[in-house]
Amino acid sequence: MRFERIAIVDGSPEEVFELTQDYARRLAWDPFLREAALLGGATAPAVGVRAWCVARAGIGMETEYVSFNPPRVTAVKMTRGPRLLESFAGTWEFEPVPDGKTKVTFRYLLRTRPRWLAWALEPLAEWWFSRETRLRVLALQEVLRRQAR
Repeated sequence: MRFERIAIVDGSPEEVFELTQDYARRLAWDPFLREAALLGGATAPAVGVRAWCVARAGIGMETEYVSFNPPRVTAVKMTRGPRLLESFAGTWEFEPVPDGKTKVTFRYLLRTRPRWLAWALEPLAEWWFSRETRLRVLALQEVLRRQAR
């Protein structure tokens, strides 16, 4: 199942990309998470770097960066996660728009398990991730507005 959310936020792609990928500031703007850390001694995201994130709901997921092209795109895939998810991948794209703003596209692809129950689980997972992504976008917009002042 694939879904995406698009938002226009204050700030240049460079500013928005930097904020969203700075794990030292991640919890200051991202209401979805209660824990976010890079693993293996990494100090910054890069292709091959793994991250551990725990949602407010307590669900933890380890991801690996498969793309990292500042300030345009970053993408991760799940390497370890909740039993309910067979697979998960996310891409965040940052595109300049007029007036010093950025179009941010949050795109996700996930599959649930067991596969025979996907007809029921995937719509619920999409609803939950979509809701959380909407809240995440609103929080990002607010932080960027405050920074612009």
